[in-house]
Amino acid sequence: MLAASLGLQAQRPMTAPSGGKAISDELIGIFFEDISHAADGGLFAELVQNGSFEYSPAERDGWGPGTAWKQVRPGHSLGTLEVRMNDGIHPNNPTYMRLHTERVKEYYDYDGWKGFGLQNDGFDGISVKAGESYQFSAFFRNVGSEAKQVRIALVEPQGWNQSPKLLADSTITITANTWQKQELTLTPAEGSTHAALMVLSLTVGQMDVDFVSLMPRDTYKGHGLRRDLAEALEGLHPRFMRFPGGCVVHGGGDGFWNTYRWKTTIGPREQRKGLKNTWGYHQSMGLGYYEYFQFCEDLQMEPLPILPCGVSCQGANGGWGMWPTQAQDACPMSEMDEWVQDALDLIEWANGDPATSQWARKRAEQGHPAPFNLKYLGLGNEEKISPEFCERFTYIYNKVRERYPDIVIVGTAGPGSHPGNPDYENGWRLADELQMPIIDEHYYEPNSYFLSSRQYDSYPRTRHTKVYLGEYAAKDKKLIDALAEGLYLLHVERNGDVVSMTSYAPLFARKDATNWNPDLIYFDNERPFLTCSYYIQQMFGLSNGQYYYGNCVTFEGDAAGTVQPQPDVHYGQSVVLNVNTRRLFVKLCNATDQVKTAHINLGRFGLKKFATKTTLSGQPDQENNYEQQPIAPQTEQIRAKKKFDMELQPYSFVMLEYQL
Repeated sequence: MLAASLGLQAQRPMTAPSGGKAISDELIGIFFEDISHAADGGLFAELVQNGSFEYSPAERDGWGPGTAWKQVRPGHSLGTLEVRMNDGIHPNNPTYMRLHTERVKEYYDYDGWKGFGLQNDGFDGISVKAGESYQFSAFFRNVGSEAKQVRIALVEPQGWNQSPKLLADSTITITANTWQKQELTLTPAEGSTHAALMVLSLTVGQMDVDFVSLMPRDTYKGHGLRRDLAEALEGLHPRFMRFPGGCVVHGGGDGFWNTYRWKTTIGPREQRKGLKNTWGYHQSMGLGYYEYFQFCEDLQMEPLPILPCGVSCQGANGGWGMWPTQAQDACPMSEMDEWVQDALDLIEWANGDPATSQWARKRAEQGHPAPFNLKYLGLGNEEKISPEFCERFTYIYNKVRERYPDIVIVGTAGPGSHPGNPDYENGWRLADELQMPIIDEHYYEPNSYFLSSRQYDSYPRTRHTKVYLGEYAAKDKKLIDALAEGLYLLHVERNGDVVSMTSYAPLFARKDATNWNPDLIYFDNERPFLTCSYYIQQMFGLSNGQYYYGNCVTFEGDAAGTVQPQPDVHYGQSVVLNVNTRRLFVKLCNATDQVKTAHINLGRFGLKKFATKTTLSGQPDQENNYEQQPIAPQTEQIRAKKKFDMELQPYSFVMLEYQL
């Protein structure tokens, strides 16, 4: 994975040489939405699917409490399963499974296997590694007076009518007639890419089980996130993270009943409330607001939570088919204080003192007494900027600003953020009226748009409101699309005085359960697959800074004083200085089929002896597929020169990194 070879060690900040323009040093961040199984079965490291038995037909036809589970009775044991909902662990998770074990019998041809119970194959199998530890936990309740013996086993299922291959197991005793959490560690002697978890009653009688979990001990910084996927995000060097969406924020096409409520995603996992995911599956909320904020702290990112503001997605009730009018639900103004209170309580939960704030105490009880230092708060996501939206947004905006004037509120310009779009025009009109700090623009376009459009060159510099480009991507995953995005970001850096933040979307996609294409990172149970666009984002994340220099690079054949990229020109440059790390970055993109010569003059900077050159190049139609990754950056150390020419090969992106 690409790394800053010149180091990130702390140094005394330097004074920027003359000629630079102050820009945002938070330009590159990430946007996490639970789409394409990005959370459960993805970044959240839980290996058991539907461990709480809360899957529902409301989420997907044919689903129910037994989804992802199967009944097992090795050794011709006998029993039945009963789905129950009375007297569960918590009202937010009422469903559990009762095991009626009627006969436990061992047959010689089952290699000692016996018992009646359940098997979970996880998300397309459970991947375990030899010698690594996995934490099992579940809630059990004994029914009756006789203690129950339960065998917990990691196995590799074999063919039909064959006993499973044992990888690891342990036995526990259930005695209590109230819900009790049981935990143990399983360490398989052999690895497997398609293991399963068995919960087997070895005693005749009845027993209840709920909230079954299997987590690898080796998670990212011990915080429950899948290490390799979290490290892929770490490699982007993001300055902020927007979460939890996206369309999941305001219920997507389902409307208010399915609105994401942050308060039901904190606290003990068994007390959180699962939700239908707007992309057609179940959200367990194992990855909830506490984990989001904790991950931001782990990666030193600013958290940017997005809250609903009393208006549903315009796609509700089939509204996407009604474009451009679209359907939209809006809560009565008499109920808006509930949404306001959610926003105020979130700020208190994130930043408050546990000694004086009940919501801050909830944060401390979960293990984080220190504040998270929330700076940004997003209100709304891609709503139709209707009169109803404007009224409700203004109400919640003013209430939050009145109580917490230092919180930077991010508004929305709706989907398709281009001049001429009514939502875009209305969103910006509202932003100007309210003197909104930041507005969130979204657009997904063919690569031709990103190759040719330079829309931020014409944005007024007198506006109070800055731009957050919160969702964007070229509509394919080939090298030419990544180069188009890189070229566009060079133009964004040039306009870093009006654009303060950007984040590619979507971030993650499970390769066999993908709702949207393209995505930045694909993955399966074994590994992430990094796209060409990932490497472009990585280079921009590494090269953040506070000053942009437009006249250090010119291209042969251009008129004097031309700063590329210009509209409809498919090559360009950007020079950015980070005064805190004393590093200078020169980025060059050639998305044409011809060699381009860049004249580079860095005479105003005091360069150290060596520099690092990173190059991403290939054929325009190449893409990084699941089986192999033929395109990746190549890095080399070169001698630093202050004035020189560089030939840019066709379809290439080059970054030069200097220590000052």
